Amino acid sequence: MTGKKSYLNLRLALLLALGCFFLGMIAFESSGQEQSQSKPKQSEQSERPRKVPENAPKTDPVKPDPAKSEPAQKEQPSESKPAEKSLETPQQAPATQDQQKPKDQQDQQKPGKQPDPEPETIRIDSRLVTVPVSVTDANGNPIRNLTAEDFVVEEDGVNQQVQTLGEPGKTPIEMVLLFDVSRSIRNRFDFEREAASRFVNQVLKPGDGISIFAIGTTPKLAVARTDNVEKAVTGAMAIQPTEDSTAFHDTIVRAAQHISDTSSPEVRRVMVVLSDGEDTNSVRFKLGDSLRELQRAECLFYSINPSGPSIFLNRISVKGQDGMFKLATDTGGMAFLPDKLEDLTQVFNQITAELQAQYLLGYYSTNDTNDGKFRRIKVKAAKSSELRIRAKTGYFAAKE
Repeated sequence: MTGKKSYLNLRLALLLALGCFFLGMIAFESSGQEQSQSKPKQSEQSERPRKVPENAPKTDPVKPDPAKSEPAQKEQPSESKPAEKSLETPQQAPATQDQQKPKDQQDQQKPGKQPDPEPETIRIDSRLVTVPVSVTDANGNPIRNLTAEDFVVEEDGVNQQVQTLGEPGKTPIEMVLLFDVSRSIRNRFDFEREAASRFVNQVLKPGDGISIFAIGTTPKLAVARTDNVEKAVTGAMAIQPTEDSTAFHDTIVRAAQHISDTSSPEVRRVMVVLSDGEDTNSVRFKLGDSLRELQRAECLFYSINPSGPSIFLNRISVKGQDGMFKLATDTGGMAFLPDKLEDLTQVFNQITAELQAQYLLGYYSTNDTNDGKFRRIKVKAAKSSELRIRAKTGYFAAKE
């Protein structure tokens, strides 16, 4: 009986020990789970980015370990390509995020900035008309002491408000000199060339320009526009006479267009022609075309016919001289017919004196219609009726 009782007590003690053991294990496992659940929360709090103050000093970032950063670089190959492209072509570097946005969105993101107002378009409806005017007394002597109040300028019968543009003879000159090299004046060519070269030396001053054409079978630019007097004289002396026919009006038109293209409107444009005016080979233009182009170029026309009074023996010669007289009269120039060849020097001196005393008047037309039509001009003396005034008879208005 006693042995049986002790056996039961031993068994009960074992059961109690096993129970305590299992309870301890359960308590240990539960505490481990609580610790493992608390660690991620701490890491999340430590890895959450902190807000850096805007005025905090900037520091250089720590370079990552190449072994650790390599997988990240492989996952983002598109970020490395723009960098390589910017090194090869800096001007084509990719735009920033702000630059890629439309301009109106960028302006909205910048408070206080107002868009620049569009510039106001100013349209000038009037056009300055320039009128070179030569004034002499009854003996042909130039008059130099006049002002704008001494002139009356009418355009299509309407008085205009006139002003003088610079002192007499001081406005720059753009000249084109034409030599007739055809067979009709061959025996007088050497003297003409020498007289013309002396004229160029006398009339041109610093700031002036000159071009030289040869009148032959076709127009020929012998000396391109230059402001070098020596170059112009050398080019003139190099021109040689020919046995060619004369394309007179073709050359006048070509020279007028040339001087218009190579000079500014503020200068005095002058054409001086050494020729008998006989046209035997123009294929495109006639007298009316020459006058129109001279008027469009606002160019004075001076002609010197070295043939002398002998022209009256030939109807063709008379026609040529009459044509040159028409061109000179309508543009404000002069047509000279010296009695003998030796008078050429005196003629050139007279042209030089006139250009050195010439007035340049200007006005803004009261007719602001840009219709391209021809408008007639009349220049008169406001006070003295003894003055002799020469000016162009009109001009072509601008055309829209």
